[in-house]
Amino acid sequence: MTRASSKPTTTAIETAVANNEAEVGNQVSESSSLDLTVELAAAVKAVRLASHLCDNVQWQLRNDEKVEKEDGSPVTVADYGAQVLVSWSLQRSLPGQTFNMVGEEDSADLRTEEGGPVLRRITDLVNHTLSECEKEATLLTPEDVLELVDAGRSDGGKTGRHWVLDPIDGTRGFITMRQYAVCLGMLVDGEIGLGVLGCPNLPQWSVSDVDCNEGGCDPYDERGIGCCFAAHVGRGTYAGPLFVADKDEMPGIKVHVNDLLSPEEVRFMESVEAKHSNHVLSAAVAMEIGLELPSLRIDSQAKYGVLSRGDSSIFMRYPPDSYREKIWDHVAGVMVLQEAGGVVSDAAGNKLDFSQGRHLPYLNGGLIAATPSMHRLIIAALAKIKEDKTIVYGEGPTYST
Repeated sequence: MTRASSKPTTTAIETAVANNEAEVGNQVSESSSLDLTVELAAAVKAVRLASHLCDNVQWQLRNDEKVEKEDGSPVTVADYGAQVLVSWSLQRSLPGQTFNMVGEEDSADLRTEEGGPVLRRITDLVNHTLSECEKEATLLTPEDVLELVDAGRSDGGKTGRHWVLDPIDGTRGFITMRQYAVCLGMLVDGEIGLGVLGCPNLPQWSVSDVDCNEGGCDPYDERGIGCCFAAHVGRGTYAGPLFVADKDEMPGIKVHVNDLLSPEEVRFMESVEAKHSNHVLSAAVAMEIGLELPSLRIDSQAKYGVLSRGDSSIFMRYPPDSYREKIWDHVAGVMVLQEAGGVVSDAAGNKLDFSQGRHLPYLNGGLIAATPSMHRLIIAALAKIKEDKTIVYGEGPTYST
Protein backbone atom coordinates (compact mmCIF):
# COMPACT_ATOMS: atom_id res chain seq x y z
CA MET A 1 0.00 0.00 0.00
CA THR A 2 1.44 3.38 -1.01
CA ARG A 3 1.38 6.16 1.54
CA ALA A 4 -0.65 9.19 0.50
CA SER A 5 1.22 12.39 -0.20
CA SER A 6 -1.46 14.60 1.35
CA LYS A 7 -2.06 14.69 5.10
CA PRO A 8 -5.04 15.81 7.17
CA THR A 9 -5.35 19.58 7.33
CA THR A 10 -4.19 21.34 10.50
CA THR A 11 -7.76 22.36 11.26
CA ALA A 12 -9.09 18.83 10.89
CA ILE A 13 -6.27 17.38 12.97
CA GLU A 14 -6.59 19.93 15.76
CA THR A 15 -10.36 19.62 15.95
CA ALA A 16 -10.44 15.83 15.78
CA VAL A 17 -7.63 15.29 18.28
CA ALA A 18 -9.09 17.84 20.70
CA ASN A 19 -12.47 16.14 20.53
CA ASN A 20 -10.82 12.74 20.86
CA GLU A 21 -8.91 13.66 23.99
CA ALA A 22 -11.89 15.45 25.54
CA GLU A 23 -14.44 12.74 24.81
CA VAL A 24 -12.36 9.60 25.20
CA GLY A 25 -9.60 10.69 27.54
CA ASN A 26 -9.04 8.30 30.40
CA GLN A 27 -11.39 5.43 29.66
CA VAL A 28 -11.14 3.94 33.17
CA SER A 29 -14.45 4.91 34.76
CA GLU A 30 -15.55 5.34 38.35
CA SER A 31 -16.28 1.61 38.30
CA SER A 32 -12.51 1.11 38.86
CA SER A 33 -13.20 1.26 42.61
CA LEU A 34 -15.35 -1.86 42.34
CA ASP A 35 -14.11 -5.24 43.46
CA LEU A 36 -15.41 -7.78 40.97
CA THR A 37 -12.75 -10.41 41.65
CA VAL A 38 -15.26 -13.14 42.47
CA GLU A 39 -17.42 -12.26 39.48
CA LEU A 40 -14.42 -12.28 37.13
CA ALA A 41 -13.41 -15.76 38.28
CA ALA A 42 -17.00 -16.94 37.75
CA ALA A 43 -17.01 -15.39 34.27
CA VAL A 44 -13.78 -17.12 33.27
CA LYS A 45 -15.15 -20.47 34.44
CA ALA A 46 -18.41 -19.94 32.54
CA VAL A 47 -16.66 -18.91 29.32
CA ARG A 48 -14.35 -21.92 29.47
CA LEU A 49 -17.31 -24.27 29.94
CA ALA A 50 -19.19 -22.75 26.99
CA SER A 51 -16.03 -22.79 24.86
CA HIS A 52 -15.67 -26.52 25.50
CA LEU A 53 -19.17 -27.06 24.12
CA CYS A 54 -18.51 -24.86 21.08
CA ASP A 55 -15.22 -26.58 20.35
CA ASN A 56 -16.91 -29.98 20.36
CA VAL A 57 -19.62 -28.76 17.98
CA GLN A 58 -17.08 -27.22 15.64
CA TRP A 59 -15.34 -30.57 15.39
CA GLN A 60 -18.69 -31.99 14.31
CA LEU A 61 -18.86 -29.32 11.62
CA ARG A 62 -15.28 -30.02 10.59
CA ASN A 63 -15.99 -33.70 10.11
CA ASP A 64 -19.63 -33.68 9.07
CA GLU A 65 -22.14 -30.98 8.20
CA LYS A 66 -21.39 -27.36 7.35
CA VAL A 67 -24.56 -25.31 7.37
CA GLU A 68 -25.69 -21.76 7.95
CA LYS A 69 -27.21 -20.61 11.21
CA GLU A 70 -30.73 -21.98 10.83
CA ASP A 71 -33.09 -23.69 13.23
CA GLY A 72 -31.77 -27.13 14.06
CA SER A 73 -28.30 -26.59 12.62
CA PRO A 74 -25.26 -27.38 14.76
CA VAL A 75 -24.48 -23.65 14.87
CA THR A 76 -27.90 -22.81 16.29
CA VAL A 77 -27.67 -25.64 18.80
CA ALA A 78 -24.21 -24.48 19.89
CA ASP A 79 -25.37 -20.86 20.21
CA TYR A 80 -28.22 -21.83 22.54
CA GLY A 81 -26.11 -24.40 24.35
CA ALA A 82 -23.34 -21.91 25.10
CA GLN A 83 -25.86 -19.40 26.48
CA VAL A 84 -27.42 -22.11 28.66
CA LEU A 85 -24.06 -23.14 30.10
CA VAL A 86 -22.96 -19.57 30.83
CA SER A 87 -26.27 -18.85 32.56
CA TRP A 88 -26.07 -22.11 34.51
CA SER A 89 -22.44 -21.66 35.51
CA LEU A 90 -22.76 -18.03 36.64
CA GLN A 91 -25.79 -18.74 38.79
CA ARG A 92 -24.07 -21.76 40.29
CA SER A 93 -20.90 -19.80 41.07
CA LEU A 94 -22.74 -16.74 42.44
CA PRO A 95 -25.78 -18.19 44.23
CA GLY A 96 -26.39 -15.17 46.47
CA GLN A 97 -26.52 -12.59 43.70
CA THR A 98 -29.41 -11.27 41.66
CA PHE A 99 -28.94 -12.51 38.11
CA ASN A 100 -29.61 -10.27 35.13
CA MET A 101 -28.16 -11.01 31.70
CA VAL A 102 -28.42 -9.36 28.30
CA GLY A 103 -28.20 -12.40 26.02
CA GLU A 104 -28.45 -12.79 22.27
CA GLU A 105 -30.91 -15.69 22.33
CA ASP A 106 -34.42 -16.25 23.74
CA SER A 107 -36.55 -19.37 23.93
CA ALA A 108 -39.51 -18.30 21.76
CA ASP A 109 -38.65 -20.58 18.82
CA LEU A 110 -37.79 -23.48 21.11
CA ARG A 111 -41.23 -23.40 22.73
CA THR A 112 -43.03 -24.09 19.43
CA GLU A 113 -43.93 -27.56 18.17
CA GLU A 114 -41.29 -27.25 15.44
CA GLY A 115 -38.70 -26.28 18.05
CA GLY A 116 -39.13 -29.46 20.08
CA PRO A 117 -36.43 -31.50 18.28
CA VAL A 118 -34.00 -28.58 18.48
CA LEU A 119 -34.65 -28.21 22.21
CA ARG A 120 -33.90 -31.92 22.71
CA ARG A 121 -30.62 -31.55 20.78
CA ILE A 122 -29.61 -28.58 22.87
CA THR A 123 -30.45 -30.40 26.09
CA ASP A 124 -28.44 -33.46 25.03
CA LEU A 125 -25.46 -31.31 24.03
CA VAL A 126 -25.49 -29.33 27.28
CA ASN A 127 -25.75 -32.50 29.38
CA HIS A 128 -22.93 -34.13 27.43
CA THR A 129 -20.73 -31.13 28.20
CA LEU A 130 -21.70 -31.14 31.86
CA SER A 131 -20.93 -34.86 32.12
CA GLU A 132 -17.46 -34.17 30.74
CA CYS A 133 -16.62 -30.99 32.64
CA GLU A 134 -18.86 -30.89 35.74
CA LYS A 135 -19.19 -34.51 36.72
CA GLU A 136 -21.04 -33.79 39.98
CA ALA A 137 -23.66 -31.58 38.33
CA THR A 138 -27.28 -32.65 38.04
CA LEU A 139 -28.25 -33.07 34.40
CA LEU A 140 -30.74 -30.57 32.98
CA THR A 141 -34.26 -31.14 31.71
CA PRO A 142 -35.65 -29.36 28.62
CA GLU A 143 -37.60 -27.09 30.99
CA ASP A 144 -34.35 -26.17 32.76
CA VAL A 145 -32.81 -25.32 29.40
CA LEU A 146 -35.69 -23.02 28.44
CA GLU A 147 -35.47 -21.21 31.78
CA LEU A 148 -31.70 -20.75 31.45
CA VAL A 149 -32.03 -19.39 27.90
CA ASP A 150 -34.61 -16.87 29.06
CA ALA A 151 -32.38 -15.73 31.90
CA GLY A 152 -30.74 -13.61 29.18
CA ARG A 153 -33.73 -11.34 28.55
CA SER A 154 -32.50 -8.30 30.47
CA ASP A 155 -32.48 -5.04 28.51
CA GLY A 156 -29.49 -3.63 30.41
CA GLY A 157 -29.57 0.11 31.07
CA LYS A 158 -28.10 2.77 33.32
CA THR A 159 -28.65 1.09 36.69
CA GLY A 160 -27.80 -2.21 38.30
CA ARG A 161 -25.57 -5.09 37.30
CA HIS A 162 -26.14 -6.82 33.99
CA TRP A 163 -24.11 -9.63 32.48
CA VAL A 164 -23.77 -9.22 28.71
CA LEU A 165 -23.23 -12.34 26.58
CA ASP A 166 -22.57 -13.19 22.97
CA PRO A 167 -22.48 -17.01 23.08
CA ILE A 168 -20.83 -17.36 19.65
CA ASP A 169 -19.51 -14.13 18.20
CA GLY A 170 -18.42 -14.66 14.60
CA THR A 171 -20.93 -17.16 13.22
CA ARG A 172 -19.28 -17.28 9.81
CA GLY A 173 -15.91 -17.84 11.43
CA PHE A 174 -17.39 -20.66 13.49
CA ILE A 175 -18.87 -22.36 10.43
CA THR A 176 -15.73 -22.08 8.29
CA MET A 177 -13.23 -23.05 11.02
CA ARG A 178 -11.89 -19.50 11.26
CA GLN A 179 -11.88 -17.36 14.40
CA TYR A 180 -14.85 -16.97 16.74
CA ALA A 181 -15.28 -16.10 20.42
CA VAL A 182 -17.44 -16.65 23.48
CA CYS A 183 -17.80 -13.15 24.92
CA LEU A 184 -18.99 -12.28 28.43
CA GLY A 185 -18.92 -8.93 30.18
CA MET A 186 -20.62 -7.14 33.04
CA LEU A 187 -22.16 -3.67 33.11
CA VAL A 188 -22.36 -1.88 36.45
CA ASP A 189 -24.66 1.16 36.33
CA GLY A 190 -24.10 1.41 32.58
CA GLU A 191 -20.29 1.14 32.68
CA ILE A 192 -18.22 -1.96 31.86
CA GLY A 193 -16.82 -3.62 34.97
CA LEU A 194 -15.25 -6.76 33.53
CA GLY A 195 -14.81 -8.64 30.28
CA VAL A 196 -13.81 -12.18 29.31
CA LEU A 197 -13.10 -13.55 25.83
CA GLY A 198 -12.82 -17.25 25.07
CA CYS A 199 -11.17 -17.73 21.66
CA PRO A 200 -11.02 -21.49 20.93
CA ASN A 201 -9.14 -21.19 17.60
CA LEU A 202 -6.77 -18.34 18.48
CA PRO A 203 -3.13 -19.40 18.71
CA GLN A 204 -1.08 -18.62 21.79
CA TRP A 205 1.51 -16.96 19.56
CA SER A 206 1.32 -13.88 17.35
CA VAL A 207 -1.57 -14.32 14.93
CA SER A 208 -1.02 -14.32 11.16
CA ASP A 209 -3.16 -14.50 8.01
CA VAL A 210 -2.93 -18.29 8.01
CA ASP A 211 -4.58 -18.43 11.44
CA CYS A 212 -7.55 -16.41 10.13
CA ASN A 213 -8.18 -18.30 6.90
CA GLU A 214 -10.75 -21.05 6.37
CA GLY A 215 -9.56 -24.15 8.18
CA GLY A 216 -7.89 -22.02 10.85
CA CYS A 217 -5.06 -23.15 13.06
CA ASP A 218 -3.64 -26.62 13.34
CA PRO A 219 -5.36 -27.91 16.52
CA TYR A 220 -2.41 -30.22 17.17
CA ASP A 221 0.24 -27.46 17.10
CA GLU A 222 2.35 -28.03 20.20
CA ARG A 223 2.56 -24.29 20.87
CA GLY A 224 -1.09 -24.34 21.90
CA ILE A 225 -4.43 -23.28 20.45
CA GLY A 226 -7.14 -21.52 22.41
CA CYS A 227 -6.77 -18.25 24.35
CA CYS A 228 -8.64 -16.72 27.26
CA PHE A 229 -8.52 -12.97 27.99
CA ALA A 230 -9.82 -11.61 31.29
CA ALA A 231 -10.04 -7.92 32.26
CA HIS A 232 -11.19 -6.16 35.43
CA VAL A 233 -11.74 -2.41 35.32
CA GLY A 234 -8.72 -0.61 36.78
CA ARG A 235 -6.67 -3.81 37.15
CA GLY A 236 -5.44 -4.67 33.66
CA THR A 237 -5.93 -7.47 31.16
CA TYR A 238 -4.54 -10.98 31.54
CA ALA A 239 -4.24 -13.75 28.97
CA GLY A 240 -3.70 -17.49 29.18
CA PRO A 241 -4.67 -20.85 27.70
CA LEU A 242 -8.39 -21.39 27.24
CA PHE A 243 -8.41 -25.14 27.76
CA VAL A 244 -6.84 -26.04 31.12
CA ALA A 245 -7.00 -28.99 33.49
CA ASP A 246 -7.78 -26.82 36.53
CA LYS A 247 -11.15 -25.21 35.86
CA ASP A 248 -10.42 -22.55 38.52
CA GLU A 249 -7.16 -21.41 36.89
CA MET A 250 -7.15 -17.73 35.95
CA PRO A 251 -5.26 -16.26 32.97
CA GLY A 252 -1.92 -15.16 34.41
CA ILE A 253 0.02 -13.22 31.76
CA LYS A 254 -0.54 -9.47 31.88
CA VAL A 255 -0.78 -8.05 28.36
CA HIS A 256 -0.53 -4.55 26.94
CA VAL A 257 -0.96 -2.93 23.55
CA ASN A 258 2.16 -2.14 21.54
CA ASP A 259 2.21 1.61 20.91
CA LEU A 260 5.86 1.84 19.89
CA LEU A 261 5.47 1.05 16.19
CA SER A 262 5.71 3.56 13.36
CA PRO A 263 2.82 3.63 10.84
CA GLU A 264 4.97 1.69 8.36
CA GLU A 265 5.23 -1.19 10.87
CA VAL A 266 1.58 -1.22 11.95
CA ARG A 267 -0.87 -3.97 10.96
CA PHE A 268 -4.55 -3.06 11.03
CA MET A 269 -7.52 -5.38 11.31
CA GLU A 270 -10.99 -5.33 9.80
CA SER A 271 -13.96 -7.67 9.48
CA VAL A 272 -13.70 -10.57 7.06
CA GLU A 273 -17.11 -9.92 5.51
CA ALA A 274 -17.33 -6.77 3.36
CA LYS A 275 -21.02 -6.41 4.24
CA HIS A 276 -20.02 -5.91 7.89
CA SER A 277 -17.65 -3.02 7.22
CA ASN A 278 -16.68 -0.59 4.47
CA HIS A 279 -13.29 -1.92 3.36
CA VAL A 280 -12.86 0.98 0.94
CA LEU A 281 -13.04 3.48 3.79
CA SER A 282 -10.62 1.39 5.87
CA ALA A 283 -8.14 1.40 2.99
CA ALA A 284 -8.50 5.18 2.56
CA VAL A 285 -7.80 5.79 6.26
CA ALA A 286 -4.84 3.42 6.16
CA MET A 287 -3.38 5.31 3.20
CA GLU A 288 -4.04 8.68 4.84
CA ILE A 289 -2.05 7.82 7.98
CA GLY A 290 0.75 6.05 6.16
CA LEU A 291 0.09 2.37 6.81
CA GLU A 292 1.94 0.10 4.39
CA LEU A 293 1.11 -3.44 5.53
CA PRO A 294 -2.06 -5.12 4.24
CA SER A 295 -5.02 -5.56 6.56
CA LEU A 296 -5.54 -8.66 8.68
CA ARG A 297 -9.12 -9.82 8.24
CA ILE A 298 -10.36 -11.69 11.27
CA ASP A 299 -13.79 -12.67 12.58
CA SER A 300 -15.34 -11.86 15.95
CA GLN A 301 -14.22 -10.07 19.10
CA ALA A 302 -11.04 -12.11 18.95
CA LYS A 303 -9.77 -8.90 17.29
CA TYR A 304 -9.87 -7.15 20.66
CA GLY A 305 -7.76 -9.89 22.21
CA VAL A 306 -5.27 -9.71 19.34
CA LEU A 307 -4.99 -5.93 19.85
CA SER A 308 -4.61 -6.26 23.61
CA ARG A 309 -1.48 -8.43 23.35
CA GLY A 310 0.18 -6.30 20.66
CA ASP A 311 -0.24 -8.51 17.58
CA SER A 312 -1.95 -5.62 15.79
CA SER A 313 -2.43 -1.91 16.50
CA ILE A 314 -5.76 -1.00 14.88
CA PHE A 315 -9.27 -2.37 14.36
CA MET A 316 -11.59 -0.30 12.16
CA ARG A 317 -15.27 -1.10 11.60
CA TYR A 318 -17.49 0.98 9.33
CA PRO A 319 -20.93 -0.70 9.07
CA PRO A 320 -23.84 0.61 6.96
CA ASP A 321 -25.51 3.69 8.47
CA SER A 322 -28.73 1.73 8.91
CA TYR A 323 -27.06 -0.86 11.15
CA ARG A 324 -27.23 -0.52 14.94
CA GLU A 325 -24.47 -2.23 16.87
CA LYS A 326 -25.60 -4.58 19.62
CA ILE A 327 -23.86 -4.21 22.97
CA TRP A 328 -22.99 -7.90 23.25
CA ASP A 329 -20.84 -7.56 20.12
CA HIS A 330 -18.45 -5.23 21.96
CA VAL A 331 -18.78 -5.11 25.77
CA ALA A 332 -16.31 -7.87 26.64
CA GLY A 333 -13.82 -6.95 23.93
CA VAL A 334 -13.83 -3.24 24.76
CA MET A 335 -13.00 -3.99 28.39
CA VAL A 336 -10.18 -6.34 27.36
CA LEU A 337 -8.64 -3.70 25.09
CA GLN A 338 -9.11 -0.68 27.34
CA GLU A 339 -7.53 -2.43 30.31
CA ALA A 340 -4.57 -3.32 28.08
CA GLY A 341 -4.02 0.37 27.31
CA GLY A 342 -6.04 0.67 24.11
CA VAL A 343 -8.66 3.25 23.14
CA VAL A 344 -12.13 2.57 21.72
CA SER A 345 -14.53 5.19 20.37
CA ASP A 346 -17.01 5.92 17.62
CA ALA A 347 -15.76 7.43 14.35
CA ALA A 348 -16.00 10.96 15.77
CA GLY A 349 -13.95 10.15 18.87
CA ASN A 350 -16.85 9.76 21.32
CA LYS A 351 -16.64 7.20 24.09
CA LEU A 352 -19.02 4.28 23.52
CA ASP A 353 -22.20 4.39 25.61
CA PHE A 354 -23.36 0.97 26.80
CA SER A 355 -26.08 2.33 29.11
CA GLN A 356 -28.82 2.73 26.48
CA GLY A 357 -30.19 -0.81 26.39
CA ARG A 358 -29.44 -3.67 24.03
CA HIS A 359 -28.04 -1.44 21.26
CA LEU A 360 -25.34 1.22 21.11
CA PRO A 361 -26.35 4.75 20.08
CA TYR A 362 -25.41 5.80 16.55
CA LEU A 363 -21.63 5.63 16.03
CA ASN A 364 -21.13 8.47 13.55
CA GLY A 365 -20.23 6.02 10.85
CA GLY A 366 -18.00 3.55 12.62
CA LEU A 367 -16.03 2.17 15.53
CA ILE A 368 -12.29 2.63 16.10
CA ALA A 369 -10.22 0.46 18.45
CA ALA A 370 -6.49 1.12 18.53
CA THR A 371 -3.39 2.05 20.46
CA PRO A 372 -3.52 5.67 21.71
CA SER A 373 -1.20 7.09 19.05
CA MET A 374 -2.88 5.25 16.17
CA HIS A 375 -6.32 6.23 17.46
CA ARG A 376 -5.41 9.91 17.31
CA LEU A 377 -4.17 9.56 13.73
CA ILE A 378 -7.29 7.70 12.61
CA ILE A 379 -9.71 10.22 14.11
CA ALA A 380 -7.82 13.03 12.36
CA ALA A 381 -7.78 11.12 9.07
CA LEU A 382 -11.52 10.46 9.26
CA ALA A 383 -12.15 14.15 9.92
CA LYS A 384 -10.17 15.06 6.80
CA ILE A 385 -11.91 12.43 4.64
CA LYS A 386 -15.29 13.69 5.80
CA GLU A 387 -14.30 17.34 5.28
CA ASP A 388 -12.96 16.65 1.78
CA LYS A 389 -15.92 14.35 0.97
CA THR A 390 -13.40 11.87 -0.43
CA ILE A 391 -15.73 9.10 0.76
CA VAL A 392 -19.22 9.80 2.06
CA TYR A 393 -19.88 8.04 5.37
CA GLY A 394 -21.55 8.67 8.70
CA GLU A 395 -24.64 10.36 7.27
CA GLY A 396 -26.99 8.75 9.77
CA PRO A 397 -28.60 10.29 12.91
CA THR A 398 -26.56 12.52 15.20
CA TYR A 399 -24.78 10.78 18.06
CA SER A 400 -26.67 11.20 21.30
CA THR A 401 -26.64 9.72 24.77
